Amino acid sequence: MTAFLQFKTNLNCDSCIAAVKPFLDEVPNITHWEVDTATNGKLLKVTGIGLSANSIAEAVRKAGFSATDDTNNLKRQPDSIEAVKTPTGVTYFPLLLLGAFLLGVVSLVELRIGTLDLSRAMQNFMGAFFAAFAFFKLLDLRGFAESYRMYDIVAGRFPWYGVIYPFIELALAAAYITGIRPFAINLTTLMVMSVSSIGVIQSVLRKRKIRCACLGTAFNLPMSTVTLVEDGLMIGMAAAGLLGLGH
Repeated sequence: MTAFLQFKTNLNCDSCIAAVKPFLDEVPNITHWEVDTATNGKLLKVTGIGLSANSIAEAVRKAGFSATDDTNNLKRQPDSIEAVKTPTGVTYFPLLLLGAFLLGVVSLVELRIGTLDLSRAMQNFMGAFFAAFAFFKLLDLRGFAESYRMYDIVAGRFPWYGVIYPFIELALAAAYITGIRPFAINLTTLMVMSVSSIGVIQSVLRKRKIRCACLGTAFNLPMSTVTLVEDGLMIGMAAAGLLGLGH
């Protein structure tokens, strides 16, 4: 069951938050935490499953600060930090179905042209992939940005990156479909997806039960190795394009 805890702290600035971050990130079962330095109590709000107030307070103390349990005064938390359920056999059905649809559309395009060109098929698949994923993110841009910053290393430091990320995907989609500057676009994709995968790898290794933002907030997909495979697929295709393996 998802739990919400709140602590009064003496974390006064971004430097304080940065100092306590590695300690809080190591506490088991935390799915999300944030500090509101604008409040009188410098409130630390923590979400997770089976949370221990003592372990959280101890983590803050290890960083050289204090934390006092103030859970009785906890306000309602955003829906975007809702913990996900343990994955089942049908959890990833939306993701797999979308992948099958994209593959089917690309196959039909190649069939209509009459000749199979692997490089062209890869570009069209990547274009359709980025367009579809951007669409779901833009259905709830704010919710996506809040979920994305829970694990992405760039969005976690610069929240505005989560807001523009779907538009980066849209730009990549347009570039792949139109075939503009393939080398530059493949290189950009390789860099963007590689950076994105770092946060995914960290979350998977830490076994954090948080929502994957790959399809925005439309589906409650858990962060897992499936998410890593998704990023790895785009990285692999971009690398193949750079090396000319599709020709």
